[in-house]
Order: sequence, then structure tokens, then C-alpha cells
Amino acid sequence: MEVDYKALKDGGFMRQIQKDHFSLRLKVVGGNLTAEQFETIAAISRKYGKGTVHLTSRQGVEIPFIKLADVEAVKAELLAGGVHTGVCGPRVRTVTACQGSAICPSGCIDTHGLAVEISERYFGRQLPHKFKFGVTGCMNNCLKAEENDLGVKGGYTVAWRKEPCTLCGVCVKICREGALAQTEDGILFDEGKCNYCGRCVKSCPFDAWEGEPGYILSFGGTFGNQIAPGKAVLPILHDKEALFRVSDAALAFFDKHANASERFRVAIDRAGWDAFAREMEEAYHG
Repeated sequence: MEVDYKALKDGGFMRQIQKDHFSLRLKVVGGNLTAEQFETIAAISRKYGKGTVHLTSRQGVEIPFIKLADVEAVKAELLAGGVHTGVCGPRVRTVTACQGSAICPSGCIDTHGLAVEISERYFGRQLPHKFKFGVTGCMNNCLKAEENDLGVKGGYTVAWRKEPCTLCGVCVKICREGALAQTEDGILFDEGKCNYCGRCVKSCPFDAWEGEPGYILSFGGTFGNQIAPGKAVLPILHDKEALFRVSDAALAFFDKHANASERFRVAIDRAGWDAFAREMEEAYHG
């Protein structure tokens, strides 16, 4: 019987150099798996592989040395254990994320929750080439948002409140951008220097700073054969609906302008960043 290797690859089974063996890519959203899922993966690796797993650079898990004859059994047993296979090829890939505000003191947004929403909306969607989302919680940028086709970085827009402020100077000392200066009467805030890190909000012992969480988007990042960081073309977004409108528009732009097997960045470069920015701005404003 003829083997449909393309279908296998689309479903996460990547051919190895060993004949009729595959490294199986699993679906991991935002870098999170339950202990029960790990147990299932370990059992499958022992039973059908060689007792090892590979952790990929994008928070993925792969089980190598799966035999062609065992593919269907592996899929069934993984699914029974709550584990889904991943995808390869020209489609939206695994959504990566750091720990975010649910765990990390520096986090400005709920990265895992957002990664799950992005995955539910886009994972596996067919496109001219692979497309990667990455979500990072703050300006520390542990997830390296700009490496992704569409990167999301958490941030705060901030406002100083005079009444509770004691002019202790903590916020001025902790600001790395030089956006704050202290006078006898208060704190001067240079909004043009602010990078939305939110350190002033998180460090103030008197709640004199208010912060509104938001999303800083970057587009067209690629760190494969061609290396180029993603670019920001929009102001910080505070509305998740706006974020998804922009994401929808970005994928539609990719579909419309890209040639087959062409990365998002190349399509934007050819169509023009001005044209791309206009379409993103239209989506941003609804």
C-alpha cells in the first residue's frame, strides 16, 4: 500500500533518516502540559519509541522512533490520554508563551490564557507557509516575540497619581528608560520615553502608579534561513477584540499577497510595509 507521507507530516509525523520511522510532534499550547499528559507521553515513548522525547526550541515535544506500522495505534492511545498530535507544513503552528502574569512577578498579561485563545482560533489553519505566534508577558521578552510571524508582548500604559505619592523616588530609580524625573512637587513623566514595562506600577509601595495592561504586536519576524526581527506598526492595544481583528487581518493579508511557500515577512516586504500598516490600522480601529 502506498504511504501518504505528506498527510503524515501534516499530522505531525516527521520522517527520520531511519527507514519507516517518524519523530512525532505533539500539540503543546503555551508550553503547558499536565502531569497526566506527561505520563501518557512517557508511556507512548517507552511502548512505541525508544523511551526518549525531544524538547524543541518552540516549547514542543517530539517522540522519535515511532514506526510506520504503529502510527494509528499511537494516535489512538495519545488521544485517550488527552494528548493531541501537532502539525507541520504550511499552516499555523504551535503557539508559544512564557509564564506571564499568572506566575511571573514581571508579567503584565495572562500569556497562557491568550495562547489558548489564539490556538483555538488559528491552530492548523492552512496558509501559504508556516506561521508562528508567540506571546511574551513583559519587556523582559523571555519568549522573544519579535522572532515570530506575529508576536504579542505584554505591557502597561501608566499614569501617576499625586495624592498617594510620598515622593520616595523608587519609581524614578527603577525606570530603565529615563522616562521619570522627580521634582519638589511630584513626578514628571515623559511618555515618549516609556516602553510600557510597568516597573513603576509594580515597584511603587504606595500605589501611586496605575497601569492598564495591553498588547504590543510585532509582525513579520523570521529567524530561519532569513533572519529579520518583527516590526511594530500599531500602538499598544488594550482591547482583546482589537487584537483578534488585527490577527485576522494579518493572516488575510498573508493569504492575499504571499506566493506559495513564501514566508509572511517576504510577502510584506514585497507588498510594502506602508500598505500592510494601513490594513492593520483599519483592523485596529474596527
